[in-house]
Amino acid sequence: MGLFSFIKNAGKKLGIGGDDDAPDVEAVKKELASHDLGTDKVNVAVEGDKIVLTGVVKDQSAFEKAVVAVGNTLGISKVEAAELKVADGAAAPAAAKEPVFYTVKKGDNLWKIAESQYGKGKGAKNTVIFEANKPMLSHPDKIYPGQVLRIPALDQA
Repeated sequence: MGLFSFIKNAGKKLGIGGDDDAPDVEAVKKELASHDLGTDKVNVAVEGDKIVLTGVVKDQSAFEKAVVAVGNTLGISKVEAAELKVADGAAAPAAAKEPVFYTVKKGDNLWKIAESQYGKGKGAKNTVIFEANKPMLSHPDKIYPGQVLRIPALDQA
């Protein structure tokens, strides 16, 4: 765990580079901070088309949202978060749990994704997926092919 793949030519464009250019470290830091996820103790490094996140986040949700927030950036194909720890009220920060992510395909909507991840007849749980991906998602209908979404366990929702 710790290295997550994304689609390099899908996502939010940061900075002024070309479509395949990785954003600079300051643009990525600004994007991460703009979501107000509790990532003020997170360090960001850009290595080509890979983002490396280190430091400490407040909880598992912040860990997953931080990975998705920077990974869904145009020009980024990988996010390495092996050294990103979760505080979660413990005396010493611990390694994060293995998250579940889903890459949106053409024709997907949150209802279809909920049924594919939670089981037939559970499409109404699409609101759980939407809420888990806020503030990166502003509306349930605004997802796009190549975007990576967090899929929380239903018992954690």
